[in-house]
Amino acid sequence: MATKRNTSLDRVLGRLDQLDTINLTNLVQRLARERALFEDIFNVLQEGVLVIDAEGVIAYANAATHRLIGLGSEDELAGQTLWRLVPGLRPSLGVLMDDDAALPVMAREFELTYPEPKIVRLYMVPFKSEAKKTGGRKFVVILTDITRDKESTEQRIENERTSSVLLLAASVAHELGNPLNSLTIHLQLMDRRIKKLRPSAKDKDALALAESVAVCQAEVQRLDGIISNFLEALRPSPPSLVETDLAEVLADVLRFQQNELEDRGIQVEAETQARLPVVMADRNQVKQVFFNIIKNAMEAMSPGGRLRIGAAADDDFVSVVFGDTGSGIKQADLVRMFQPYHTTKAGGHGLGLMIVQRILREHGGQVGIESKEGVGTVVTLQFPRKDRRVRMLT
Repeated sequence: MATKRNTSLDRVLGRLDQLDTINLTNLVQRLARERALFEDIFNVLQEGVLVIDAEGVIAYANAATHRLIGLGSEDELAGQTLWRLVPGLRPSLGVLMDDDAALPVMAREFELTYPEPKIVRLYMVPFKSEAKKTGGRKFVVILTDITRDKESTEQRIENERTSSVLLLAASVAHELGNPLNSLTIHLQLMDRRIKKLRPSAKDKDALALAESVAVCQAEVQRLDGIISNFLEALRPSPPSLVETDLAEVLADVLRFQQNELEDRGIQVEAETQARLPVVMADRNQVKQVFFNIIKNAMEAMSPGGRLRIGAAADDDFVSVVFGDTGSGIKQADLVRMFQPYHTTKAGGHGLGLMIVQRILREHGGQVGIESKEGVGTVVTLQFPRKDRRVRMLT
């Protein structure tokens, strides 16, 4: 357990009322020099460093923050609200900032368009003991310009690795395609024979068999779609945007995954805001996103786990939030979750969240993750409202 270091300055401050004018002057000068030193150190950093409260009010911001947000060094950031300087950031952080039991680490990637387009990674951690001292929570926010990293990463994916993955995926798709085709043919034959029998309403066994065949046919089609979507995700086609009700898509996905969720002993609590605004989205791609997120949550939980899903809207976004009670993610892994081929699961391919992020970006939305080891993970998906679509990230 860390102990507070008893410095000479601490001893002086402990007998402050005993100091004369000369010693008080020397103390003030010393404190001013130390403050100037720390200011110089923080202003040398290339990363933006801020201290904010739960309302987003800035208590401190270094020089790099001014450059990233597009303000001059003469502009005073202290006292301003971060949410107003970076519109759309506060909704993406969810309600966790206001909750004393909030997951302690938040990571986000978002785009700034002024003074020039750039992609910024936000990493935020609360002061653990600050709330007790000041009566309000304080957060350290670190902003890093990752535009070049993103560009080089995308180029590396496309030029160096994608070809080998595509070759492997094509081989796997071919091997899976043959048995799927065989299953499709035999299910069609079974369906025809059942229809020839023309079972009556009293023949419950025959009706149940017909229903099971229909379910199997739908699942085979879904497997075939998953293979196709996997190949398309590595070389994604532009989304076919139509008016989409996210609550309806979510309900479809949960129906498909109901049996697996029950087999794993996982309880699902889904609650959506009444009459969610429609968004412009590709229904099949959104389904793939929901499948990936729910699948990750299932694999992170033991029997008896709970998956909470909520959907709500504000003036700019329709948000869908998935919270699980799984094993959580280490802080060191959290900031790398969207990197290609990075995985924390044995046998994982490290492409799931990359695909999710890529689809969300193509829709002009964003994805965020908060997690704590041993507690669980919360994934927030944000889709721009039809009337508030933003420029899509390239």
